[in-house]
Amino acid sequence: MKVALAGATGNMGRETLKEILKIDEIELVRILVLPKDKIYKTLIKQNKKHKHKIEVLFGNLKDQEICDAFVDGVDYVLNLAAVIPPHSDKNPQNAVDCNEIGVDRLVSSIERRDKQPKFIHISTLALYGNRNYNHPFVRVGDPLLVSPFDIYSATKMRGEFRVLESSIKVWAIIRQTAMLHMNMLKDNMSDGLMFHTCFNAPLEWVTAHDSGVLLRNILKKDINGELKNKFWKQVYNLGGGADNRITGYDTLNDGFKLIGGSTKGFFKPYFNATRNFHGAWFYDSERLNYLFDYLSQSVNDYWKEIGRKYGYYKFGKIVPKSLIRKIAIERLFKDDNSPAYWYAHNDEAKLTAYFGGKSEYEKLKNVSWDNFYLLRENKTTDGEDSDYNSLRDVKKARLINYYYDMDKKDEEIDMNDLISVATAHGGKLLSKSFKKGDIYTKLDWETQDGEKFTASAFTVLRAGHWFHATYKENIWDFDRLAKKDKIFAQIWYDSHDKNENHYYYLDKNYKAGIK
Repeated sequence: MKVALAGATGNMGRETLKEILKIDEIELVRILVLPKDKIYKTLIKQNKKHKHKIEVLFGNLKDQEICDAFVDGVDYVLNLAAVIPPHSDKNPQNAVDCNEIGVDRLVSSIERRDKQPKFIHISTLALYGNRNYNHPFVRVGDPLLVSPFDIYSATKMRGEFRVLESSIKVWAIIRQTAMLHMNMLKDNMSDGLMFHTCFNAPLEWVTAHDSGVLLRNILKKDINGELKNKFWKQVYNLGGGADNRITGYDTLNDGFKLIGGSTKGFFKPYFNATRNFHGAWFYDSERLNYLFDYLSQSVNDYWKEIGRKYGYYKFGKIVPKSLIRKIAIERLFKDDNSPAYWYAHNDEAKLTAYFGGKSEYEKLKNVSWDNFYLLRENKTTDGEDSDYNSLRDVKKARLINYYYDMDKKDEEIDMNDLISVATAHGGKLLSKSFKKGDIYTKLDWETQDGEKFTASAFTVLRAGHWFHATYKENIWDFDRLAKKDKIFAQIWYDSHDKNENHYYYLDKNYKAGIK
């Protein structure tokens, strides 16, 4: 068996490479490496026992010829390649080239093969956009409301849609949740991105190690003939389960404990955004674990490992907290990805998207922790009493109305289901016929704006896609769309006022704008 692995130099990719090299039946793993990326030498050194199995191909996914060579003669293609935040914020064109154009080129290469390899595409929970305590749980099929100005989620959404509507015969899409990895502290202390994490944002973590084990177990089971149709042609959420469901506040707090501190000791409420993040807890995260038994590490396990590996963090306990705040946190206020920078430069577009406006940000600057409500402390954002543990209980999850029975089996989906969903979106089903259960056949639809698009019933009903401007260009028009879209409205108005009428966009130079 031969495998092509894109994204092997990333945090998830490194763990995946290590794990799939252990499979005896795999004789070759071809990795695609950018010409200037020298990390591949480290990968070979780290996997020296299996280095004879590793084949390095230099090139870029946006190059069609490179993609053709990459997939040539392999049995599986695993696409873990992605330009993620903060890199996507700093170099948005790179995100377009990899997450969107690169996926299109890779899919095209697979489509043209006489003998197509099986394809696993790693997508992201960022497609679901901002969630709060009103609907903290998501499941596959939830509407995709990518957050304004998040070029990462927009390009990943467009790339996923390309996979779903491709002619690849055997595929699976896995939406990765927030991932814990050994470089996380270093990566997040170098950019204003850390201030995008809402303190009350629901986050369900999984480690890079467990993610790699998942992909190993998928390939191992499939090679052994154990999967058949139980796994393929589906979309999954890759989460860490109940033990890993916390909030943004908890995550920062766990990290600061390493140096004897806390979120409240180092941050103030106005440091971080109050909306426009992408975090959630997965209602269906056990689905993958049931099939592949990959979960072994909790958030607590991760931080213990970080403490053991980087023992020098303990010296932070003897350094004045005010000094740490100044040199490690407040210095990032000058980074153009931080809210403090947006405020200093009067960036109304970003302040509106992430706080509700400049005036809301200014109000927050006068709020102390005593008056800032935290889910962790059993209060909703509005100050009402709440039970944090009950909120995290998947059995008590508040799910949205999909305007059809989501628990129906695929073979039971009928024309009435399609019409109901299209109508709830404010659009129409244009196709006049549909064979019951034929969910992968392409159908014609019309949006609330009268724009026509083609997509399968699976793409719309099971994967949550519904065409709008963000599928074509970097425009986020959800304030207007939600007024007529009953499915969008259920989520959008959890963190936006119904009277908001903003039109967010990135111009040709990727500068944020608002109308």
